[in-house]
Amino acid sequence: MALRQILHHPDPRLRQKALAVTRFDAALASLVDDMFETMYDAPGIGLAATQIDVQQRVIVVDTSSDKQSPLCFINPSILELRGVEEMEEGCLSVPGIFDYVERAQWVRIAAVERDGTPFEFEADGLLAVCIQHEMDHLDGKLFVDYLSQLKQTRIRKKLEKEQRLAG
Repeated sequence: MALRQILHHPDPRLRQKALAVTRFDAALASLVDDMFETMYDAPGIGLAATQIDVQQRVIVVDTSSDKQSPLCFINPSILELRGVEEMEEGCLSVPGIFDYVERAQWVRIAAVERDGTPFEFEADGLLAVCIQHEMDHLDGKLFVDYLSQLKQTRIRKKLEKEQRLAG
């Protein structure tokens, strides 16, 4: 396992759409292990492969307080959404920024295990929000895209300034 570098907004690589995984092999298993290690180290509750500059449709999440409920979804797709919930979100690719986003309160998705076995999964509350947030990354979308243009501009300028000062 290895820690991977997390891309930060406004890096244009975060806007690329991920490609479907077609090979379920040791390299994929290693990627998933690296993603969990990177997510836990950050620390975060979700990570998409696109956030570490791997353009594959892979997300990992663990919303448990004890980090003992790791979930991996490969090639996830939404089958059904229900309800509406507004929750404060943050993102490892948009460090230090938090704001409220409206998403479905319940979700049912289809995905594939790391060994290639298809499955369906239902979630609600924080886990449902986290899954939707990470799935957005696979399509090149960030949670800040749900905010007003004014907030998006302020966030982008703040992060650009922080990157200039850091580097």
